[in-house]
Amino acid sequence: MRSIWNGAISFGLVSIPIKVVNATESHAVSFRQVHTEDNGRIRYRKVCELEDREVDQAEIGKAYEAPDGEMIPITEDDLSHLPLPTARTIDIVAFVPADRIDPLQMDTAYYLAAAGASAAKPYTLLREALKRSNKVAVAKFALRGRERLGMLRVVGDVIVMHGLLWPDEVRAPEGVAPDVDVTVRDKELDLADALMDTLGEVDLDDLHDEYREALEEVIAAKAAGEAPPEAPAAETGGKVLDLMAALEKSVRAARESRGAGEPGEDAEVRTLPRGRSTPKETGGKKSTASAAAKKTPAKKTAAARKSTSKSAEPSGKRGATKSTAKKAATGKKTTAKKTASRKRPA
Repeated sequence: MRSIWNGAISFGLVSIPIKVVNATESHAVSFRQVHTEDNGRIRYRKVCELEDREVDQAEIGKAYEAPDGEMIPITEDDLSHLPLPTARTIDIVAFVPADRIDPLQMDTAYYLAAAGASAAKPYTLLREALKRSNKVAVAKFALRGRERLGMLRVVGDVIVMHGLLWPDEVRAPEGVAPDVDVTVRDKELDLADALMDTLGEVDLDDLHDEYREALEEVIAAKAAGEAPPEAPAAETGGKVLDLMAALEKSVRAARESRGAGEPGEDAEVRTLPRGRSTPKETGGKKSTASAAAKKTPAKKTAAARKSTSKSAEPSGKRGATKSTAKKAATGKKTTAKKTASRKRPA
């Protein structure tokens, strides 16, 4: 890796020659501006406004524009003689616990490499001191024309420096938080905790830039004269307005995706209300209850049929039928009495 800055770490009276190397790199896909009619490159030319002509890089310098528009030239020699001890030195000013550094301040990361064999011993000393103290070093350094704030920490066997924003470069979060009073219930917090537990942790090495991969597929297809792959159809789920329902659905989906439950198992998290009926008992009681349940509809059906048959007959006919049956019964009784009297002996 190519160094971008050479200097030294100032650790009290100890000076550690180091080289600064970029610790990160961008894998973003870059584009060029082209003329849409013929794909010709669109380039920006550097033109002097006073002479109205294009100038070479060798003719370009730096200048500070004063409020009145005057240009004050600043040369590289002027920058190299800045009255700063950090011009070529990473000056450690304090050692603090890591949690004292606000992550909002953290910027670009750099690897600090020992420059030469003579720097190995003091470099290792600083590295081991940082490890044993469980602290980070706060330092000042100058890079790309300005003094910066940095944080030194240990990663493996290497000292890493994170560029830090100055405290006055971090904006106050005024007007960002919701300006309405919101009450969060314990049940909602319980579901949020359940969702976090279900999602669990992740190995950051398993994460990758899916957008860049899809973009590379499109570029490859276009280069081969093929149709670019189509985007998958977006899920058309209904809008969930109930926060509790959304949390429960999220927990259920997270458990199913991680195989936490059996197929078809309901992963809904819900507290049962008090006074709910208990489940039916198994065994003989259950069969007795079911038999009783079966008998009851049968009785009701028979009664309903009887009632239906009665209601189906006209009222006059029902009365005539009863009268006829009564006379027939009386006639039978009289005949039976006569027959009995005839059989008695004289």
